Amino acid sequence: MENTVHSYLPLWACLASLAAVPLIVLFRREIFLRELVTFGAGALKFAFVLAMLPVILEGKVIVLTLVDGIGGINVPIAFRVDGLGMLFALVASSLWILTSLYAVGYMRGLHEHSQTRFFAFFALSLCATLGVAFAGNLFTLYLFYEMLSLSTWPLVTHHQDKEARTGGRTYLSYLLGTSIAFAIPAILFTYVRSGGEVSFGPEAILADSKLDYWPALALLLAFAFGFSKAGLMPFHSWLPGAMVAPTPVSALLHAVAVVKVGVFCIIRVVTGVFGVKLLEGLGVNEVLAWIAAFTVITSSLIALTQDNLKRRLAFSTIGQLAYIVLGAALITKLSLSGSVLHIAAHAVAKITLFFCAGAIFVATGKKYVSQLAGLGRTMPITMGAFFLGSLGVIGLPPSLGLISKFHLVVGAADAGEIALLCVFLVSTLLNAAYFLPLVWIAFFPKKGSLPAELDRPFSWSGVREAPWACVLPLAITALLSTGLFFCSGFLQELTKQFIEGIGL
Repeated sequence: MENTVHSYLPLWACLASLAAVPLIVLFRREIFLRELVTFGAGALKFAFVLAMLPVILEGKVIVLTLVDGIGGINVPIAFRVDGLGMLFALVASSLWILTSLYAVGYMRGLHEHSQTRFFAFFALSLCATLGVAFAGNLFTLYLFYEMLSLSTWPLVTHHQDKEARTGGRTYLSYLLGTSIAFAIPAILFTYVRSGGEVSFGPEAILADSKLDYWPALALLLAFAFGFSKAGLMPFHSWLPGAMVAPTPVSALLHAVAVVKVGVFCIIRVVTGVFGVKLLEGLGVNEVLAWIAAFTVITSSLIALTQDNLKRRLAFSTIGQLAYIVLGAALITKLSLSGSVLHIAAHAVAKITLFFCAGAIFVATGKKYVSQLAGLGRTMPITMGAFFLGSLGVIGLPPSLGLISKFHLVVGAADAGEIALLCVFLVSTLLNAAYFLPLVWIAFFPKKGSLPAELDRPFSWSGVREAPWACVLPLAITALLSTGLFFCSGFLQELTKQFIEGIGL
């Protein structure tokens, strides 16, 4: 029997950023007050999430039913906070504060238009993100999933030029198209097959459904492709296309909100809809594992060819998301543990890299890898943070990425999947190949390859960093990526609570 606690804290955590939206609009002409509301809402949201942490660490689950049913359908809108949801909420709510600070420096530094609209939809998207993290059933999960798609579309199209409109159409077409074509039918099938039960709990929804192989495979792939925010190929093109957005949006999309919601939903489907026993019995998880493995290798190879820095980071993100899906598809204790931990590890490392890319653009106007030679001499803090973020994505010490990838690799070995273990190892080498040479040339350019103003010994008097509001967040997230290597105990405990809760 699940040890549950009834609390309104999940609701308050979601509403904290939602309530900020009208205030942000109200203070559109008072810039200081508008930004104060943004930071206040972020701090309040984080405080509500932290208030739930001790309860979850005790092995309990927080539940709350908002509405018993809508339109005669006996499916409640409900929250359920377990170890997985708590870890995701901690990542999203903490990084929103830093992303907001970064956005202030970035948007002011480039004198961007429509900043009020930008911060309003930023807050709305974080409300949707925590709604997904705390969703108690498939119906609630889907509602907040679609809310996130719609609230981030104005952010992607922020520049309102032809390129932004094209990227926005691709973004919305993929995310809404796949959810309508695949996710809705999959949810309806689950609802009918389970006799109207779609709530997450200790027992998977379809654990006793006696599905055959082909219907189960079709259902699993419908969920995997329907939640296309996970970026699995071939439904991944929306992600690099969304790079037309301002860098704070890219950081939000690729590190915190959108993409992590995608992989979070797939972990929920694997553990909460099918369950480990059903998947192991049928073996359909192997198909999902190989789709993820193909995505890992292919996206890493594409990343190697990208000169645009944000596109290189985008294809890197696709591969790292596939790591999480692959770990979930292997359904061993360690592989699932690695998947959950990699949500946090990739978040802090990749948001650092996107922050660095934006800071480089604000300070120098450069956005191509081929333009970064010698940049470590004028932006040492930014490029130093980029190096630490790269270590986190590659999975080298000292970074949380080493711990999560170690769990994934050992989990693959436990599953007896040596070929998939090799996928993890080969892709790690590819990660190093598309990041480390970039860092090397930034600090140690070829002699005589630099323009005269850069071709000189390093001196702090020659440092030209981006505004402090850009540099401070990237420095903090870089230190987080490293610091969590030494202080990952609470994250591993949340992961343990989740895995024990599903009976693994």
